[in-house]
Amino acid sequence: MRPATVAAVLSPYAQGPHAGDRRDGDSKLEEAVGLARAIDLDVRWRQSVPLRRITPATLIGKGVVERVRIAVEEQGIGLVVVDDKLTPVQQRNLEKAWNTKVIDRTGLILEIFGARARTHEGRLQVELAALDYQRGRLVRSWTHLERQRGGFGFLGGPGESQIEIDRRLIGERIVRIKRDLEGVRKTRAVNRSGRKKARLPTVALVGYTNAGKSTLFNRLSGADVFAKNLLFATLDPTMRVIKLPGGRDCVISDTVGFVSDLPTHLVAAFRATLEEVVEADLIVHVRDIAHPDSERQRADVEEVLAALGAIEEGGGTPMIEALNKIDALPVEQRAILQSRTAVGPERARQFPVSALSGEGVEALLLAIEDLLGKDAEAREVSVPLSDGATIAWLYRHGEVRSRHDDGEVARLTVALDAAASAQFERRQAESGTR
Repeated sequence: MRPATVAAVLSPYAQGPHAGDRRDGDSKLEEAVGLARAIDLDVRWRQSVPLRRITPATLIGKGVVERVRIAVEEQGIGLVVVDDKLTPVQQRNLEKAWNTKVIDRTGLILEIFGARARTHEGRLQVELAALDYQRGRLVRSWTHLERQRGGFGFLGGPGESQIEIDRRLIGERIVRIKRDLEGVRKTRAVNRSGRKKARLPTVALVGYTNAGKSTLFNRLSGADVFAKNLLFATLDPTMRVIKLPGGRDCVISDTVGFVSDLPTHLVAAFRATLEEVVEADLIVHVRDIAHPDSERQRADVEEVLAALGAIEEGGGTPMIEALNKIDALPVEQRAILQSRTAVGPERARQFPVSALSGEGVEALLLAIEDLLGKDAEAREVSVPLSDGATIAWLYRHGEVRSRHDDGEVARLTVALDAAASAQFERRQAESGTR
């Protein structure tokens, strides 16, 4: 096991006239340090710096450049993470000034994604984003794309020779990856079509990275998806069929976490995966309500969802919020939150939960069931008790509100949406039963 890279994190933040800017700068720095530690970097030095104006050559001013140079020399730092977007020229200039490797926020996120991807699809998506990012930059040789340790080589390692990546090879590789991902997209479309024919509605869990989506997913589905207090712990989407309180089945999907300033080409690379969100019948936005920047994180997630076309003004996919980690709130703050969400418009939109303890999860499931069945109409049906398959089908695809077995016939009151109702009529016609 190789020793962790000693790193420094520099987090520039836009300075304005408001008193909250400093707090915002500190919060931004903490998130950047969390991102660095997500790939086991040993962060020995960190600093948040106000960015009054952008210096074209280095992004930051000369004084800050010198301050970081001294820290790099004194601490023996092998990597500096600049929590902002750097141009190729700025990156090279800072590497010369500090005599060490420099990566920006995009490069760091790509390195995390490369280390986290487990499936063939996930690796393709990350490689596509990495190639798009590296195109036009003077970086290490592209042999890092085939290394086995994960990641994408921004942090150094074997196979580095300071050679500019051949643009033609990158272009050809991008074309091949896009072709493979198009196949993935078509496969997902076929799977979605199959679920729709079977009348299995889909619920997509979305949220800021580390909001607790995977823990909630495990709680709802009984699955054992990797869930840890790490940024981007989940990268490859997972889907499970769960049973709602009324007995109806639905598909629940755990997706990659979002983050502020998510590069557009990263969103584009993961579009095949994120189509599951766009095509979902319901979006559950999982929020870390105990996080001091919870509202800002909410805005960041909704910005990405809007870019995907998942939520729109006056339309789009219905969405509710699971206000997670209420167990981490102070008692008074928790009581206020629960009172606020028990009345008014928030009552049908926000649901305080603890994915860790399970508190509030039952109420969330009931809300999901109500929303998925909001267009359903209750009807009386009679099915022979001998036709167990049809009775089971009604329980899976509708909400059975009452049942009375009369002799050899089951008489049920069941709520079915329009498509399920039509499918039931076809089943009855084919069996010769009404």
